[in-house]
Amino acid sequence: MENFTNETIDTTLLPKFEEVQFSVLHPNYWKVTLISLTVFFLIIGIGVGLTLFFNDLLASFVLEFSIAFACMVVVVLFFSRIAFKKKGFAFRQHDVLFRHGVIATNTLVIPYNRVQHVALHEGLISRFFGLAKIEIFTAGGSSSDIEIPGIVKEEAENIKQLLMGKIQKQL
Repeated sequence: MENFTNETIDTTLLPKFEEVQFSVLHPNYWKVTLISLTVFFLIIGIGVGLTLFFNDLLASFVLEFSIAFACMVVVVLFFSRIAFKKKGFAFRQHDVLFRHGVIATNTLVIPYNRVQHVALHEGLISRFFGLAKIEIFTAGGSSSDIEIPGIVKEEAENIKQLLMGKIQKQL
């Protein structure tokens, strides 16, 4: 214990994740998002329409509900497009990075030595476009720490193999 040192680190010399070139999601993932949102708003619209049709008290507010519903659809599409454009991922020598956010941009950095499990998922719509989602799990959680959607399935399988190789080297 007598040789213990605790020197300060010059933080200006640390590598900057902001300088990393992020890969963007596949353009077809925007189509997946649009189809998912269309199905969601179609179900909501049918529910609201049936409610207005069968409820005499609310029937006089059809125009107001229609305008509010249309505004909500536009706002959700606008923010979904921003979220799609901001998402990106990168794999470096020692860690994986994932960038996302709408108003504030968040960047998650997970060192490979923290990765416990990797899963590859294909949704029904994503499978039609040949896309998959990689989920990366670390210790101490029941849900994934990073979900990277909108990756071509072959690339996602390669990423999974890369991460599984990194996990095997740790053992």
